[in-house]
Parts: sequence; C-alpha cells; structure tokens
Amino acid sequence: MEKSKKIALVAHDNRKKDLVEWVEFNYKTLLGHRLICTGTTGRLVEETIKRKLEKEEQITFEIVKLKSGPLGGDQQLGAMISEGLIDLLIFFWDPMQPQPHDVDVKALLRITVVYNIPTACNRSTADFLISSHLLQESYQPQLLDYSQYISRNVM
Repeated sequence: MEKSKKIALVAHDNRKKDLVEWVEFNYKTLLGHRLICTGTTGRLVEETIKRKLEKEEQITFEIVKLKSGPLGGDQQLGAMISEGLIDLLIFFWDPMQPQPHDVDVKALLRITVVYNIPTACNRSTADFLISSHLLQESYQPQLLDYSQYISRNVM
C-alpha cells in the first residue's frame, strides 16, 4: 500500500446518515486518499465533501462511483479488492435490516478477510482506522498463501 490509500466507502440505506456525518468529520483526511463508493453513497459523499470545501480554498477531488450495492456494486468492490485496487473498506452496514443482496454483502466481507483488507463495519472501528498512523504511511500487509488450497485435489 502506498502512502495515499484507495478507500472504499459503502453504507446501507439506514446507515447513510451515519457515514455522511463520519465523512463530514473526517473529510480533510479523506481528501489525501482516493475514494471509491457504491451507488447513492458515492453521490452523498461527493455532495458532503463539496459542501465542506465551499468555505475553503479550491481543492479538486475525485470519487469513483460504482453501481448501487444491490445492482452489483458490492461485487464490483469485491473484484477490485481481489485485483489489489482497494486498500481499506469502510462499510456501515445495517445488521437489523435484511438486505435483498445479503449474499453479496457476505461475499464482500469474506473477500476483505481473504485479502487482509482493513475493514470497518461501524463508526468506532472507522474512527480507529482513520486515526491510525498507518493510514499516512506505506504499508505491506501480510497475505496468506492459498496455493495449497487452490491446488488441492478435490476428486
């Protein structure tokens, strides 16, 4: 991981307000990194940062916006993780509301573990991740070697 991280931001509908508040509080730190978001979350994050920057000097930023989670955005993120294009995931998911794409959510969280991607599923963990000195430094995560698993003879 380079000093500037590729940070994915995702939030279920009932948690979008929480993520927007978190982005408002942390936007200056987030501006130093590349942001990738799913669907509506991307639009809300972009609007939030633009609103915060109106009062400050001219700073340009870009947010990569993927499809909405239920329309494949979670799967797009999973693919990006497996290709090494995501360094960190902030995913405010709603544990109380069943999602039509629960299997995609589970697959996304599973792939973050497989590729050892720091993942925050709640605000406290997100606060710890964004305040870590490692966020501003180069970092080489330890990856498990799955070659034996892949080459096993199943039949």
